[in-house]
Amino acid sequence: MIQKTASRFTLSRIIPAIKRRVKELLYLFSWTVGGAAKHNKRILLSYHNRYQGKRLFLIANGPSIKDMDLSALKGELTMCMNRFYIYFDKIGFIPNFLVCVEDLVLEQFGEDINKLPLQKFVNWRFHKKLNDCNFLKESYAFNPFFQGDLTRPTHFGGTVTFACLQLAYYMGFSEVILIGLDHSFKEKGTPATTEVRNYEKDESHFDPNYFPKGTRWKLPDLDKSEYGYAIARDHYKKNGRKIIDATINGHCTIFEKADYYGIIKSVAA
Repeated sequence: MIQKTASRFTLSRIIPAIKRRVKELLYLFSWTVGGAAKHNKRILLSYHNRYQGKRLFLIANGPSIKDMDLSALKGELTMCMNRFYIYFDKIGFIPNFLVCVEDLVLEQFGEDINKLPLQKFVNWRFHKKLNDCNFLKESYAFNPFFQGDLTRPTHFGGTVTFACLQLAYYMGFSEVILIGLDHSFKEKGTPATTEVRNYEKDESHFDPNYFPKGTRWKLPDLDKSEYGYAIARDHYKKNGRKIIDATINGHCTIFEKADYYGIIKSVAA
């Protein structure tokens, strides 16, 4: 893991990273002293340990979701991410929470997310554009870390899933069950670079129109994601909590594995 992490620090990636951090100073200032930020932090504080000791199902967006019966999760506490909202009609319920922190998703689909009738947590950079959301401030530390206080800048670890795991911990959940974390993508290229999709169908997510042709997206950085996942796993374990990966045929090896259908049978019971 250390070798993989070190290999990410190339000149072609460091220079854009420095530019992003300089640009971020304005948002850091507004997060620190602005009235809107103070109001947002009060809302975030109201979520702290609200669900202490409870279980959360965290729904990622991998293709395996298509092969899962999610109807059994109706009535459970559920958190989804990014564009999972296009699947709400098919599962027959609306999850409790949605998290979206990626700029490209919010730039292109932010208005859709803003209108959704559930609790939403999005990137602070969009606090002037979206008015029906709660906001998380991104930290630009070079290495991911686990933030226990979400009123402070939070590292997103190159994946919204890492942000979700921190939010779930902050809310007090003692057990997080991950599904749809396939951790495998059809597209290949330099991690974290932006590309315009030129495929007719999106084969890396649960719906072929998840990222339609012509939309922009950022190529996943699986090594960075794994680094963040390991940090989250260890933080949960250290504090008597756990993360379980119940993804069907998922490729992530970081978390304890479990059978999804065994879990939903226990839910039904």
